[in-house]
Amino acid sequence: MKKVKYFYNTHTLRFEKVEVPLRVKLLRVFGFIATSLVTASLIFLIASRLIDSPETKLLRLQNGDLRDNYTALQERTRQIELQVLELEDRDNNIYRSIFESQPIPDSARVKDIETKREVKLVENMGETDLVKSITTQLNNLSLRVSFQQKSYKEIDGMIKNKENLLAAIPAIQPVSNKKLKRIASGFGNRIDPVYKIPKFHAGLDFTAPIGTPIYATADGVVKTANFNAGGYGNHVVINHGYGYETLYGHMVRIKARQGEHVKRGEVIGYVGNSGKSTGPHCHYEVLKNGQHVNPIYFFYNDLTPEQYDRLLKLAAASNQSLD
Repeated sequence: MKKVKYFYNTHTLRFEKVEVPLRVKLLRVFGFIATSLVTASLIFLIASRLIDSPETKLLRLQNGDLRDNYTALQERTRQIELQVLELEDRDNNIYRSIFESQPIPDSARVKDIETKREVKLVENMGETDLVKSITTQLNNLSLRVSFQQKSYKEIDGMIKNKENLLAAIPAIQPVSNKKLKRIASGFGNRIDPVYKIPKFHAGLDFTAPIGTPIYATADGVVKTANFNAGGYGNHVVINHGYGYETLYGHMVRIKARQGEHVKRGEVIGYVGNSGKSTGPHCHYEVLKNGQHVNPIYFFYNDLTPEQYDRLLKLAAASNQSLD
């Protein structure tokens, strides 16, 4: 039963029934509905934040698995990169140095990355940072491994040509020196015989009678065989390949001819006193990639360890050169 409300009217001095206008009733209904909607929205928002739906729970689990897998892939990628770096270091500092080959710069190993098809594949694999990051790393590693495989094929070719390399390295003395008494001047600063001042002596001087045979110290092709007015006189230069060259100066007579292939131990000329020379001798130089190196380090084929040690001491003596 609906409860009826009354109020005391001071004008009529009577109790009268309370009548609620329709506008107020409508406002009350609207206020109730609005309050209900706001409350329901707040409850739904709080519930959606605190209570996951089955789909959300599944997505969260999948996302967690993806992140775990990505972390594992990153660690595996890091391990592979360390292995590749070790292979590249061995390639440059061990394998190639054995064969007197120039190391490969890092820029050459990855210079073609932007032009490879794998880059386009990476761009089409997905838009997430995780996928792009890991696929880019793996693509970089795959290119470096591919380049390393090509390098090892090149080294394999070097191994097959090892015999040619060994034959091209100067390994004997240019004149017969069994008693080790023919080295008159060594490599380095020596007193010039003409100007009597210290000057750099780029080779070794072997004293010997005029006409003593001079031998090629390694296989190669005669690059120069003529008279040099600058000081070497009658001289021969042999290109052995692999960056090696040797020079033989002050000959009395040249036997080898320009363009001729010669073998180690083959006679290429005879000791003389031509050019800037103060006595019969053979001036001998060794160059590697255009730089003079001490020839004393290239006599390992015809000396015992004891003889080599003695020769080192003789060549190190500070004295006057013969040219």
